[in-house]
Amino acid sequence: MDFSSMTQYLPLYYRSIGVTLLATLLSLLLGFIIAIPLTLCKISNNKFFNGFAKVYTSIFRGVPLLVQIMIAYFGIPQLFNYKITSMQAGVLTFALNSAAFLSENLRGGIMAVDEGQWEAAESLAIPYYKMMKDIIFPQAMKSILPSLVNESINLLKNTSLVSTIGLVDILRTGQMVMNATYKAFEPLLISAVFYYILVTGISLLAGQLERMVNKSDRNKQTV
Repeated sequence: MDFSSMTQYLPLYYRSIGVTLLATLLSLLLGFIIAIPLTLCKISNNKFFNGFAKVYTSIFRGVPLLVQIMIAYFGIPQLFNYKITSMQAGVLTFALNSAAFLSENLRGGIMAVDEGQWEAAESLAIPYYKMMKDIIFPQAMKSILPSLVNESINLLKNTSLVSTIGLVDILRTGQMVMNATYKAFEPLLISAVFYYILVTGISLLAGQLERMVNKSDRNKQTV
């Protein structure tokens, strides 16, 4: 093993970290936005909306993520005559996939909210939109915070799949360095270390956020 030859490629790794984080953040944000109406469909009494949400979740759960990426990257240009970029295909796929899992987490969080909260809001004639936005969703978010962190970590690791369609993320950079140096272990190990650092950073930030939320709840209870 010889890591001395790897130092000249570190700038490439640093740039690829930005690409990986950008893809993760955009996918998580868009996925969460899609998950909200999807969750409302799942808890709706309307059979059409409820059925649509179930089918949506079933499809994205049942089809491998790599296949979804391939469909987005190679299928969209064929169907819509639009040349989609690797970043766009990756973010679109990850967002739609994450929405399926996030909606299940949100649904569980909403169902965990005490029925008294719903009854109190209804007795005060609070509109459904405001009740969900100001009362139900904030409480649900607290209960699903750990699962939301897990989804963020899984999403970060899954972004390595976009290397198959040419996006220069951390893994793709490792493959490029491997081709340039004819060494496999060193560049791939460096890629693994960078992924581990990013995941650890997310875990630490999530732990800090969870402590802040718990502290805020204790202060409210004291008051």
